[in-house]
Amino acid sequence: MVRFLRRSTTEEADVTGADAADAEAGDDASTGSHVRRGYTPGKGRPTPSRREAEGRRRGPVAPPPRTTREAIRRNRELRKRNPVSKEERRAAARERRERMMAGDERYLLPRDRGPVKAYVRDLVDSRRSLLGLFMPMAVVVFLTLLVPIPAVQTYATLLTTVLLLFMIIEGFLNGRRIARLVRDKFPNETVRGASVGWYAFVRASQIRRLRVPKPRVRPGQRVD
Repeated sequence: MVRFLRRSTTEEADVTGADAADAEAGDDASTGSHVRRGYTPGKGRPTPSRREAEGRRRGPVAPPPRTTREAIRRNRELRKRNPVSKEERRAAARERRERMMAGDERYLLPRDRGPVKAYVRDLVDSRRSLLGLFMPMAVVVFLTLLVPIPAVQTYATLLTTVLLLFMIIEGFLNGRRIARLVRDKFPNETVRGASVGWYAFVRASQIRRLRVPKPRVRPGQRVD
């Protein structure tokens, strides 16, 4: 009788354990099916930004060169990776120079771009002014300093001072005139008189042959 009770108890325990296991399996199955149907598990990490993703693809950025020799070495390595002959580089630089001198907007410096700056250049190039003697005068002053004659240096300094004063007055008046004409030509543009006047002053103080881009009008030609 004792053995029968023990055996019955063991069998009941086994049956109870099996039922519990089946119930847990059913719960897991139902939970798994529910997860598969309506729940997306997280990745466990934040989504990387676009900059981080591009940085991982490109690799780490090299530190800037610390010496001139290191910069030259890196430049040589870049040339080896991008094999372009010296003649091709010179031809490309020559083409950029020619297009810039011709006034192509794609090759001009940012300070020279736009119809307003082109109109200012035409106004400056259409007139001769004392400012065109600025660079030659600087050369003459340097040469007179080499002459060991005090009288020559004194008269040269006096003449240079007078010319420089007239240049400043002419540049100021010319800048005001050009700013007024630019405002009349481009009423919808924001024109700053100081910026336009300084741009005209710098343009007029350069030798005509060295102006970039090249003048499109002749001296005395009417500019509309």
